[in-house]
Amino acid sequence: MSDPTLTAPPSGPVVRPGILDIAPYVGGESKIPGANRIIKLASNESALGPSPKAIEALKAHAASMHRYPDGSGVELRTALARHFGLDADRIVCGNGSDELISLLVRAYAGPGDEVLYSHHGFLMYAISALGVGATPVTAPEIELTADVDALLAAVTERTRIVFLANPNNPTGTCLPAAEVRRLHAGLPPHVVLAIDAAYAEYVEDAEYEPGIELVLAADNVVMLRTFSKIYALGGMRVGWAYCPPGIADVLNRLRGPFNVSAASQAAAVAALADVEHMRKSLDHNRVWRDWSAAEFTRLGLGVVPSHGNFLLVRFPDTPAHNADSGFEFLKTRGIIARKVVAYHLAEYLRITIGTEEEMRIAAAALRDFLGTR
Repeated sequence: MSDPTLTAPPSGPVVRPGILDIAPYVGGESKIPGANRIIKLASNESALGPSPKAIEALKAHAASMHRYPDGSGVELRTALARHFGLDADRIVCGNGSDELISLLVRAYAGPGDEVLYSHHGFLMYAISALGVGATPVTAPEIELTADVDALLAAVTERTRIVFLANPNNPTGTCLPAAEVRRLHAGLPPHVVLAIDAAYAEYVEDAEYEPGIELVLAADNVVMLRTFSKIYALGGMRVGWAYCPPGIADVLNRLRGPFNVSAASQAAAVAALADVEHMRKSLDHNRVWRDWSAAEFTRLGLGVVPSHGNFLLVRFPDTPAHNADSGFEFLKTRGIIARKVVAYHLAEYLRITIGTEEEMRIAAAALRDFLGTR
């Protein structure tokens, strides 16, 4: 006789389709048991940290943390509009750009729909799609760079959103403005093109444009930005979107009424105003990204040219010197890099650009790991 407990129907709440297919996002590691010092190069955090003015703004809000924030984010949106020459009414602020990605997918996709992005694109696109029952679809890349023709070929009657991370995380590659315009021109007008420009401030290519021009020219383009990278406010969770009026209205209807804290808004306004600190961060990144790329290449590693504050580094295929072995060896030196297996890049590690001292220590550790002199 069979055990009735094995055939009884499941009890309890029924999860919506797609949610149990999600592989939860796992951030970069931050701890190494027994390590006296940790050099964290796993999460693309700013090497120089936040602006001193942002720190002071945060401290100034300590005594008023019992007050609700401005749910409309007027001061922050006004500061962004003034800084970038934008229309404040088209700006929607979020709890990091991750929230805005989720809101876009909730607004424009659902069961039976498709959300399209390039093969090595940011993991949150798939997670957000599955969370609403939509199907994530990827298009192949060329030399770890989004391919406009492949993306357009993958568009179907079910496509609702195309996400383009530009520059892309974790590859660091990006498309020139002309290619992004070509992508948009090939999309049906009902498909949203979401340009995720989280690393825009690091790009110094004259052919690059973060998405503002397309937002102003079309009704179906959104630009996503963040304060987590060059402004070093990852822990404060502040993102923003620049949208056509109709999409801004939709996102404001969906978002929580107090989705960005008062302290976070104040720190972001102060960080935005400290142009000198931002330029120092950019200069530092340029110098030590280029130095690190040259050093890692000299050691025999493959380095993908990057427009961000990180490098995607390819390791040899031999078990003793592959990416897994390199990751574990670096941890013995107190250094945390980022595995990118979830991005279909098992042979690579992503290494954030840290301080001068940190990058010199990381290069020396890799030299010892590879046995190179």
